[in-house]
Amino acid sequence: MAEKGKLIGIGVGPGDTELLTLKAARILKTVPVVFSPKSSKEKESIALSIVKPVLEEREDYKRMMLVEPIFPMIEDKEELEKVWTTASEMIAMYLDSGRDVAFITLGDTSVFSTYSYVQKKLAGRYEIETVPGITSFTACAAARNRALVEQNQVLTIVPKIDDRLEEILEYSDSIVLMKASRNTSELESIIEQKEGVDEIYSVQNCTRENEKIIEGFSNEKPYLTTTIIKF
Repeated sequence: MAEKGKLIGIGVGPGDTELLTLKAARILKTVPVVFSPKSSKEKESIALSIVKPVLEEREDYKRMMLVEPIFPMIEDKEELEKVWTTASEMIAMYLDSGRDVAFITLGDTSVFSTYSYVQKKLAGRYEIETVPGITSFTACAAARNRALVEQNQVLTIVPKIDDRLEEILEYSDSIVLMKASRNTSELESIIEQKEGVDEIYSVQNCTRENEKIIEGFSNEKPYLTTTIIKF
């Protein structure tokens, strides 16, 4: 019986291929199977577009196994559970055959990552290695040439503003709004009028060719938009 393969979660960073870690690039140049989830059949995976230049350097590029499962952008927990289970079992098939599998994910593997869901389902059954990546919000701060936090300041990372807004504003020195397209103009207005706000800026498509830094909140709000609020 073949020895089981290893699952390797790889954070591919915010967008610029040059921001891949050396370790991530090394693994991607040799791993036999790459899983690259995407939101629909029609859309190309952003994570795949980041690593493609590295994969294309492989001598076996045309023969390597690339699997692109659909991870729809929905909030129905039951449906999402089915998606994660199906993807996990697909990965398990390759691992059971003795092949290592790299699962690529935008940014870092531990921050709002699709990888974390399959990682949990396969934990204990297979060897797993997790390779961190540069996060979108640290890349945004670098694009702005500003620190996110200093000394004893508190950084809060928020996927979506909800009824905890007042607490977040009270106890945070810097706030990262990861999915700015979800914010309503009403909530943005509340933040702008809050006393003590020192700076608000948004970065669209950070580190990519069409990167754009905007003062305040973004009106356009493409998917890859991050807003940073400093007090």
